[in-house]
Amino acid sequence: MTQFFAEYGLFLLKVITILAAVVVVIVVAASAGRRASHEGLEVENLNKKYRSLADALLAAVSTKSDRKKTAKARKKEDKAESKTRSERPRSFVIDFKGDLKASAVASLREEVSAILDVAADRDEVIVRLENHGGVVHEHGLAASQLARIRDHEIPLLVCVDKVAASGGYLMACVASKVYAAPFAILGSIGVLAQIPNFNRMLDSHGVDFEQVAAGKYKRTVTMFGKNTDEDRAKLKEELEDVHTLFKEAVAKFRPGLDLDKVATGEHWYGTRALEFGLADEIRTSDELLKEQASNRDLYLVSYKIKQPLQKRVLANIDSLLEKADAAGWRRRFESRLPR
Repeated sequence: MTQFFAEYGLFLLKVITILAAVVVVIVVAASAGRRASHEGLEVENLNKKYRSLADALLAAVSTKSDRKKTAKARKKEDKAESKTRSERPRSFVIDFKGDLKASAVASLREEVSAILDVAADRDEVIVRLENHGGVVHEHGLAASQLARIRDHEIPLLVCVDKVAASGGYLMACVASKVYAAPFAILGSIGVLAQIPNFNRMLDSHGVDFEQVAAGKYKRTVTMFGKNTDEDRAKLKEELEDVHTLFKEAVAKFRPGLDLDKVATGEHWYGTRALEFGLADEIRTSDELLKEQASNRDLYLVSYKIKQPLQKRVLANIDSLLEKADAAGWRRRFESRLPR
């Protein structure tokens, strides 16, 4: 009887776990659906946003007469600005929050295309970049979208408030100028492959794994078969080749870097990254945008893509993986702090 209750309890626990997982997926999918209810280009005037925030605070801390004076002065400013708007240079702001597959590149390419169609001589593009890196070819495509801006000889400023590592730095290095917060993570110019192998486990359970390939190197290191030294050597060769391409891309846009020092796969925090030449100035995106707003018109440009339910669910799963990866970066940081 005891064994029966133990087995029944285990079965009940499994059922509850499965139901909880289904509920989580449904909730995630529903929230994703609310976030992606439409598709198209959105443009926000950041100058007006900053003024409205300041006005809201001023209204809360000032007297009625002061508020009237402020409102009157604001009307004059708006009138003067409307007359000179065509004369002021513009800054187009893009937010790029990366994940393992750089899925935001789908929006990035549309945002860049729209900006290139309207940008004038004195305009610039500011990218607020947050990217831990991930799949090589996906991040390579994202970097190439930013390179389109440089190819049109439009100044490209990249702000790294948190992290631009590995594929993220492949994007950041394209910039005319890289700004970094004091403790932003930059670098990780390297290539990594991590592949679990279950061959011994399968073998111990009498399970054979068959793999048939045409082409000597169609498949080298495998998850389920027995790996040889030749397989590992070939994978290492491929990784070294990708690393060489990575370094060449960085050198193209930042020729002054000492790649022997910085292309080791290590990462550095803002002030150290500045010393190594990975960044050009220590400044947060908030500081830069506030300064630019005094003499430029700032427009936040974002392209929203409505995804089918299946892709939204998968995107949220990727987001969970990205958060796990970010947690790994955080643990690395915390492990280096003095106790």
